[in-house]
Amino acid sequence: MTTVTESEVRAALARVIDPEIGRPITELGMVKSIAVDGSSVQVEIYLTIAGCPMKSTLTENSRAAVAELDGVTEVTVTTDVMSDEQRRELRTSLRGNATEVVNPFAQPGCTTRIYAVASGKGGVGKSSMTVNLAAALAARGLSVGVLDADIYGHSIPHMLGSDERPHQVDDMIMPPMAHGVKMISIGHFVEGNSPVVWRGPMLHRAITQFLTDVFWGDLDVLLLDLPPGTGDVAISVAQLVPNAELLIVTTPQAAAAEVAERAGSISQQTRQRIAGVIENMGAMVMPDGSTVDVFGAGGGQTVADRLSILTGTEIDLLGEVPLDPALRAGGDVGVPVVIAHPESPTSVAIGEIADKIVVRRESLAGRSLNLGVANKQR
Repeated sequence: MTTVTESEVRAALARVIDPEIGRPITELGMVKSIAVDGSSVQVEIYLTIAGCPMKSTLTENSRAAVAELDGVTEVTVTTDVMSDEQRRELRTSLRGNATEVVNPFAQPGCTTRIYAVASGKGGVGKSSMTVNLAAALAARGLSVGVLDADIYGHSIPHMLGSDERPHQVDDMIMPPMAHGVKMISIGHFVEGNSPVVWRGPMLHRAITQFLTDVFWGDLDVLLLDLPPGTGDVAISVAQLVPNAELLIVTTPQAAAAEVAERAGSISQQTRQRIAGVIENMGAMVMPDGSTVDVFGAGGGQTVADRLSILTGTEIDLLGEVPLDPALRAGGDVGVPVVIAHPESPTSVAIGEIADKIVVRRESLAGRSLNLGVANKQR
């Protein structure tokens, strides 16, 4: 009979990743104890807080990882809670000893693709595009976050089907997660449907805290759901995340396209790059396969063409997303259409847009990659 060792159990636990932090629990000091008694293994792990929302995920994943070892017939996983000192040590291991928290997305070495999803007016489906793009990217194995920058009209938690609240580890805010997407919203901090009545400086401060105080981990993509128009939040985002690229959402309607053009034109003043235009509520696909242009046609291409002229840079129409009642229904119940109906024309169109925005336009040809390999004389 094979006897399992403590080192083998620890190695198995090293495959268990904390979903909030994105690192192995062994690396984070979350394994309190391991006891091996023949074929029976007892593991005790630390939770960051008593009401940790990841408790069941961590215990089940730990149990499954250890159960895979040869010779193990029984696994028991219990939990304890970190002390204040342990939480401080965890914070230090993640963010260092700096007393002043910095915005990780504004640092020169940041590799996260950051997109500010913008529109000239409300009602074009900007938030729907944000959550569905996020879910589509997460389904492709990417680490994705959504920052709900629409302070007055916050909707991201509802559209992602999350009623969890953020929790705090020392001075770090740990964001809730749904459908593999991390999120933060002012909706997490207000009671019920209470309105947010703030002036510009408060809006700026909120966005700053969402960027700096929230522990996002190593994100591949961060999506910011902007409010309609070109007001305080759009300006704050341009200042706080200057490398954010704009995704302009419009509808086929000529009037909506004209307003969307204004939202894109802000890039000339903020010096932000426009990643492309998304046309939402395009031709509706009927049960017999025919299509109906409920809101007209061509608005997305019109916006892309006009912005290309204004900016002097070719702006692409990234995709045309069909009008689909399932898209609205998914937002109402908190299950994005790309998850609920992945084969639908709408989901396919959104998936194609997601594939485009994760590919960097800039070429690496001729650029030093700083791999640290020294040239040797032969």
